[in-house]
Amino acid sequence: MRLGFPMLLPLLLLLLLRPWGVTRALSYDPTWESLDRRPLPAWFDQAKFGIFIHWGVFSVPSFGSEWFWWYWQKEKKPQFVDFMNNNYAPGFKYEDFVVLFTAKYFNANQWADILQASGAKYVVFTSKHHEGFTMWGSDRSWNWNAVDEGPKRDIVKELEVAVRNRTGLHFGLYYSLFEWFHPLFLEDQSSSFQKQRFPISKTLPELYELVNRYQPEVLWSDGDGDAPDHYWNSTGFLAWLYNESPVRKTVVTNDRWGVGSICKHGGYYTCSDRYNPGYLLPHKWENCMTIDKFSWGYRREAEISDYLTIEELVKQLVETVAYGGNLLMNIGPTGDGTIPVIFEERLRQMGTWLKVNGEAIYETHTWRSQNDTVTPDVWYTSKPEKKLVYAIFLKWPISGKLFLGQPIGSLGETEVELLGHWQPLTWTSSQPSGITVELPLLSIHQMPCKWGWTLALSNVI
Repeated sequence: MRLGFPMLLPLLLLLLLRPWGVTRALSYDPTWESLDRRPLPAWFDQAKFGIFIHWGVFSVPSFGSEWFWWYWQKEKKPQFVDFMNNNYAPGFKYEDFVVLFTAKYFNANQWADILQASGAKYVVFTSKHHEGFTMWGSDRSWNWNAVDEGPKRDIVKELEVAVRNRTGLHFGLYYSLFEWFHPLFLEDQSSSFQKQRFPISKTLPELYELVNRYQPEVLWSDGDGDAPDHYWNSTGFLAWLYNESPVRKTVVTNDRWGVGSICKHGGYYTCSDRYNPGYLLPHKWENCMTIDKFSWGYRREAEISDYLTIEELVKQLVETVAYGGNLLMNIGPTGDGTIPVIFEERLRQMGTWLKVNGEAIYETHTWRSQNDTVTPDVWYTSKPEKKLVYAIFLKWPISGKLFLGQPIGSLGETEVELLGHWQPLTWTSSQPSGITVELPLLSIHQMPCKWGWTLALSNVI
């Protein structure tokens, strides 16, 4: 029988409401060609700023670096050997540190509150570093995990729950593919990675368990051990992650999945630690860096000059975002589970700055110019949909006038405001391009923020 329009309408509505995401979901093959076509979930580019946390057994000796075990036992660097000889009894092994790894003062709720105060939009926590100690009760890491030894707590779970219950941050996990001294990895290594006993019995089961149990929205892989991606079965795992896992729609991954994959394959690029290309990349990237200039883990011997100042950190954030990247800023808690006050101060300072200037950071796009070529320490971001360009300047001019060489203003249309001040500012046009902005006369107590300021420019080209 023929269907008239009144009868067709319900059928059309049913078709429109069908769960197309289920029946017609994209499927990815276990090849880089296919996996690299997956769009990066939008939340990651919008977030711009995350916190990295390096915590493990290495936080107990807390000397030199989170690579303490390797430098002491493998490379036998004199300063690490001397440190052990001067502070611990003969015969003391690295594994003996786990008894001292009590996490006595670890309070996941307190950590979550500090993370929230930082203004970060995601956190990445070390579930396992190269030492192999898992911060959850992995049954593949018998007698070398946080539930059976040391804290005797599921640290990953406690932090995951606190972050998701108390903050708006996306929860992510770092995972080292290899382990320095695991006998199965060393056996595979001696076979030039023709054998795959370690990834099959250790790495892959733990990766699947982490994703299914804790559902991280960032999976930050690291430590390929100089083995190729096919040894790790990286493409097979990522195909499952993107096609079938519980986080398939929201998870983002990095580029450290085997020799040759970094800065070439994966979700977003990290390319190297503390990476900043200094120009626009055609691919989303992240600058993972440390507040402590020399270590990712906590160091007891660090001096005040070893830590980046808040001015230096704000500059790193602004510069990274202007070039289209995200900033992942690292802190290292102590062995007893506290966040050192200097890290907490830096996090809270960043949050204070972002409360005023976050509009110029979160959910922004790059502009045609990333920095001003005339006035130094001026960086640009934009929101094209709102016809806004943001000029973030890190030095307040003594003259009270700021020249911006890149924007072209239009009389009667262009408006300029200082974020946190919200009064229209006077500006004049320059030829052939650029504008001069008269900044408000403010005392230090009237300043909307410290360490950097933002002009919102509407209707400039």
